[in-house]
Amino acid sequence: MQAENKVEMSALVMGQIVNLAVREGDAVKKGDFLLQIDRNRAAAEEAGSNAALRASLADRDTARATMEQAERDFERTRRNYEARITSEAEFQKTRSGLETSRSTFEAAQNRVDQMRAGLNANRDTLSKTTVRAPIDGVVTTLRVKAGEVTVIGTMNNPGTQLLTISDMSTVEAVLMVDETDTPTVQVGQKTLLGIDAYPGRPFEGLVTEVGNSPILRDDPDLQGLTTTSDAINFKVKAKVVMPPPGIRPGFSVTADIITGTKPKVPAVPLAAVVVRDSPRGERTEAGKLKTEEGVYALREDKAVFTPVKTGISGELMVEVLTGVKPGEEIITGPFKALRQIKDGDRVKRMSEKERKAAEGEGAGTS
Repeated sequence: MQAENKVEMSALVMGQIVNLAVREGDAVKKGDFLLQIDRNRAAAEEAGSNAALRASLADRDTARATMEQAERDFERTRRNYEARITSEAEFQKTRSGLETSRSTFEAAQNRVDQMRAGLNANRDTLSKTTVRAPIDGVVTTLRVKAGEVTVIGTMNNPGTQLLTISDMSTVEAVLMVDETDTPTVQVGQKTLLGIDAYPGRPFEGLVTEVGNSPILRDDPDLQGLTTTSDAINFKVKAKVVMPPPGIRPGFSVTADIITGTKPKVPAVPLAAVVVRDSPRGERTEAGKLKTEEGVYALREDKAVFTPVKTGISGELMVEVLTGVKPGEEIITGPFKALRQIKDGDRVKRMSEKERKAAEGEGAGTS
């Protein structure tokens, strides 16, 4: 089980945790103070950037005044040059001075922009030393203590994981579904969830997500769960319609996903369906012997293999579309026993008492 909406919070700045205001299990509101990372270094860098910005602003103002004076000098020299009062050399000198002053002002303006960007970056770093709750929820995991030093994540190394906040008002079950069942699972289907912490109380759920690729070992939604190395499973998420009070992330859950329902249709026990090689020796394009699915019908106390076409199935029963009629007796029993039956074998009905005594060692009829 997990919250549908949760936030894994990591350190965004490096420093020592000087104040930890929450404990695991605490309820928090968006914006609540969670912890404080030492801000002295970040504050000093912010103050230095602020001073550098003020200095660059003063340099820019000086450069602007120089440029404006150069513009006035150039206009006066230009008029004198056009009146043949000033020489061309003096005119060119004044124009060159104007161009230089303009370049100096532009460079000063660029330094102001650079200093302002640095100040904004340092202010952002300073703000990140104070960690606040990004959502309403419960602190479901707390991974740090006061006095510990946080580090920032890099490409190859994750940063310090601080805590997890989960909104437990909306809870979902993360399920592992075998690849053979995945094609029948669709978003919106109902599920019956069994949560181990609430024995005997099924909970209704709705499928909200069906994975498109097999589950990876490092899937963050399935940490701590293991499967056999050969199993291929897909992740399916189901929202719990009415989660019980006190539910916690990490609770174990099993689910029955209702992929289809058909009332009043012919059905047989799953254990009665067997697969045998084609008696006609038919083969596939790959050269393998074809197989056919069927049941052994009980006719005149003999087992008669009857090919069937099956439909949807549940845990115990499977729908029969063609092959046997409603009310017809079929033979059921352990898989090993059914494999030994041959078409035409004489079969004895077992009483309920005999069936219980056999404890699955022999075949019976159903």
